[in-house]
Amino acid sequence: MSKVAIVTGGTRGIGAAISIALKATGCTVAANYAGNEEAAKKFNDETGIATYKWDVAGFQACADGVAKVEAEFGPVDIVVNNAGITRDGVMHRMTEEQWTLVIRTNLDSVFNMSRAVIEGMRDRSYGRIVNISSINGQKGQMGQTNYSAAKAGVIGFTKAFAQETARKGITVNCICPGYVNTDMVAAVPEKVLESIIAGIPVGRLGEANEIADAVVYLTREASGFVTGSVLTINGGQYMANG
Repeated sequence: MSKVAIVTGGTRGIGAAISIALKATGCTVAANYAGNEEAAKKFNDETGIATYKWDVAGFQACADGVAKVEAEFGPVDIVVNNAGITRDGVMHRMTEEQWTLVIRTNLDSVFNMSRAVIEGMRDRSYGRIVNISSINGQKGQMGQTNYSAAKAGVIGFTKAFAQETARKGITVNCICPGYVNTDMVAAVPEKVLESIIAGIPVGRLGEANEIADAVVYLTREASGFVTGSVLTINGGQYMANG
């Protein structure tokens, strides 16, 4: 029987690549999205992957979304917490809304989704959870105190949660991508992007499929001995253990 996977933010960018890669391994994939109906429809038309709209920042919305996926496909075996947003600004000008939106979407969502699936995973003694953090959660980034705080929180969440679930056959791991060739990065001013690339030892942006390949590895049944890990994929831009 194929594994059932949910990918949040799964219809665009890195999330779309993850959804497609998991489908290629034989998983039944449910790709969550927040609001871009046009992109979600295009993704569904092109891939045949089912799409589901809910706000991952909402605890009950995640519980209801997971319940709907499970009603259609069966118990969820894999969750990839990929959804994320930016609302950049230096701290002395950052609004409460900028802070709260990013923390709720990028960090609270990881709790919301994990809480919605963990009891079922524990009952079945199996599960794979992969949380997508960021290079900026490891090293920080000027103008992104909200984003860096949320993504650093994802790393701490991963390490603690992995300890709770290890004996139940459930792994929890984290990937920290560097700058990847997505719409979000493409929106960066050209001169800024040039300076970013100049600081990447391999001399280029990452590709979404390079992150997706790592997710596939971490979600395999054969990867049961890998848990609590923080996998850094950034072209050598920042080298750290967690």
